[in-house]
Amino acid sequence: MSKQLSTFGILLFLLSCSSTKQISKNTAQILRDNNTFLITEISTDKTYGLSPKNPVEVGGSKNSEGPKNERRYLNALAGPNGEKISYYRAGSCCAIKSDNNPFGFDSVMLDNYRVTWENSKDTISIYINMYDSGKLKAPVGFTLKK
Repeated sequence: MSKQLSTFGILLFLLSCSSTKQISKNTAQILRDNNTFLITEISTDKTYGLSPKNPVEVGGSKNSEGPKNERRYLNALAGPNGEKISYYRAGSCCAIKSDNNPFGFDSVMLDNYRVTWENSKDTISIYINMYDSGKLKAPVGFTLKK
């Protein structure tokens, strides 16, 4: 019995010492920490994330991490000059085709987040798809959190 407890204790210790940069199993994205994706690229496509026809694909719905992945994505963004952003979920909108609807339909709804930063003149809509996964980039006009 004590040998089993010792083995369990060692295993628990090793798991607690693992790096925070890990692969999220449901999105194959690298995490900066548990609340933030590590994103290294800014899109050159002016519609990426800013149009419901070209949403950010964060995945995670199959493992009940879709909303958390949406926040992980947004937490990786900064304003045009590195400003800290703030955001809120404005709601669901915009049905798009997807094979990953948990109810078997051929479409899913996107989530719309309204994003702003200090001294910003506008609030920007970012459209996020938590049902499909793709390469994550910052939208045009945003930078990446340091």
